[in-house]
Amino acid sequence: MSTKQENKGFTEEIAIPEGVQAELVGTLLKIKGPKGEVQRDFISKVVKLEKKDKSVVVSTDAGYRNDKRMIYTFASHMKNMFNGVQNNYVYRLKVCSGHFPISIKAEKDKFLISNFLGEKVPRVARILENVKVKQEGDVITVEGPDVENTSQTAANLEIATKIRNRDRRRFQDGIYLLDKNGVKI
Repeated sequence: MSTKQENKGFTEEIAIPEGVQAELVGTLLKIKGPKGEVQRDFISKVVKLEKKDKSVVVSTDAGYRNDKRMIYTFASHMKNMFNGVQNNYVYRLKVCSGHFPISIKAEKDKFLISNFLGEKVPRVARILENVKVKQEGDVITVEGPDVENTSQTAANLEIATKIRNRDRRRFQDGIYLLDKNGVKI
């Protein structure tokens, strides 16, 4: 990664790791790796993308601060994409039930949470594309190559069991995040 200032413009070069393929079609960047495939559309009026042999170059002609911020943002998104197709992002959550036994079940694109606080109608959390959800006892593992879809699926599981109209100090049932990529919360 190198940053240069040329003619009052900025350039950032992101190296493509070994074993990863990148394809740039207009502003759409498609990345394939051993753990999956991720794509993202980088739309900007001032930032230009260009694919070289073993790198992706993000540049701008103007030397404004906001343009430089946009370049660094695009570079961070690309690094997350490269990291995701090499090593999946993994989130672990725990099902806690003190009042009523919660039963959970993962289907294709939704996650059903039954008998939460004794409710008759099951709560539903959405599973986004390219995300795998596994259940082992009371631990749920959410895994995928796209950091945004994986983290949003984990957040959907937490939000689905949010407690309202009860004392949160007493009713601590729900699904809670344990760790992100091995880092405890």
